[in-house]
Amino acid sequence: MTSARTLVIVGGGLSGTLVAVNLLRSPQWANTQIVLIERARRVARGKAYIEREHPFLLNVPAGRMSVHPRSPLDFLLFARRRMPHATAEDFLPRPLYGEYLESTLSEAVSEAPAHVQFGRLSGDVCAIERIPDTSRLRVRLADGPGVTADEVVLALGNPPPTRVAGTEALQASRHYIADPWAESLSFRPGERLLLIGTSLTMADVATAAAAATDGSAVIHSISRHGLVPPSQTPFRDGRCAANTADLLRAASFSTLTLMRAVRELVDETERNGGDWREAVALVRGIAPALWKRLAINERRRMLRHVRPYWDVHRHRLPGETRTRLRQMRLHQKLHIYAGRLLDSRIAAGEVHLTWRPRGASTSQGLTVDRVINCTGPDHDVRRTNDPLMRSLLRQGLALPDPLGLGIRTGPHGSLIDSSGSASTNLFYVGPLLRADHWEATAAHELRDHAERLARHLSGTGLPFAKTHLVPSRARFSASVNASAAGPRRLA
Repeated sequence: MTSARTLVIVGGGLSGTLVAVNLLRSPQWANTQIVLIERARRVARGKAYIEREHPFLLNVPAGRMSVHPRSPLDFLLFARRRMPHATAEDFLPRPLYGEYLESTLSEAVSEAPAHVQFGRLSGDVCAIERIPDTSRLRVRLADGPGVTADEVVLALGNPPPTRVAGTEALQASRHYIADPWAESLSFRPGERLLLIGTSLTMADVATAAAAATDGSAVIHSISRHGLVPPSQTPFRDGRCAANTADLLRAASFSTLTLMRAVRELVDETERNGGDWREAVALVRGIAPALWKRLAINERRRMLRHVRPYWDVHRHRLPGETRTRLRQMRLHQKLHIYAGRLLDSRIAAGEVHLTWRPRGASTSQGLTVDRVINCTGPDHDVRRTNDPLMRSLLRQGLALPDPLGLGIRTGPHGSLIDSSGSASTNLFYVGPLLRADHWEATAAHELRDHAERLARHLSGTGLPFAKTHLVPSRARFSASVNASAAGPRRLA
């Protein structure tokens, strides 16, 4: 055993990979061991960037997907090795971005200084516990005791969707898919589908079903408002001029005042020949500050009345995907409904649904072959079935957000415990930051959080303790994966 500070990252998707990359490239004051724990076979993929039968596209152009803020075209340059004609405005395949993240981590591992060691554990983390009479943490694996760490970064990705009311009779049947990203989807020619949700996941599943069935699938999609995201456009910042102090002041009054100010900003931008998306981008950039200005009751109003409209304009589709959806609707292969699912039952191998249109007093029927939950991730950790998150909540190490947006965090993503105190060695980076930052789901937002956290961890100057890797049945690899360059072994 060598005397070294041990830092454990739980989760090897986008957030965990970016934290590891930034730590490996940061100046360290002493011997440091970075241990990345990920359940999947490959790191840097998560559910978003793994290989799938359908070539899903990124929702952001290549020119805005770099992991290096000071090198904005880094991903584009990587992509051109495979796709020489790719441009900064192209929406590229998601697995290619996974390769980019994997390559970036491999380079960081190979270039790290000798006193910084990197290792990987494959396994499921089921609990994190404070070790009595020490400042250290025990990271427990489902198949063994796990690792003792000085600091732990939770880089947990998006949780699965919530259970949708009205689907109780379908839950255990082959006619229902609770999470389209948890399995490889397949479709039958002529299949009739109901997709619950009309946003980004719906668009991905609908276009995949159309492609797999040569356009013969008939798809119905329902959400409370029936809103479908608009397309991205190659707008350029510059025609949206706003005094952000005015927006911050509006947020201090009420949600209504803030929304009026945003509408005025959009109108002014378009009068100046700009694109409304420029105004959305500006507001999104200061969204954390706006969110902090809103009182708790105003935040509730925001979620109840404004969130669906903000989300649909904030999370937009590649033009190619939006065009495909438009063609499907034109040919009666995609039907969008605004309403609420009331009930479902299975009879004669079919799913019989009852739903009520928005604003109507009477219900309607619909018969399909399968129902797919496309409502998106459920960030309310009070409903979670994840053993790790349940353990953190049970011990009081994490505090759920009362509005159901994630977990409460302090400076640098430090976890707020049940007493309201910020942890000094337990941190979080990922989409559950929405509780305190509102906008914390896009790659560049998570990139910035990961970089700030890594800078904080690199400069803490905390005392170092010996590392104890406890034997378990989890597979340990000192490299990112079999193809990683320059592996470094844990002592």
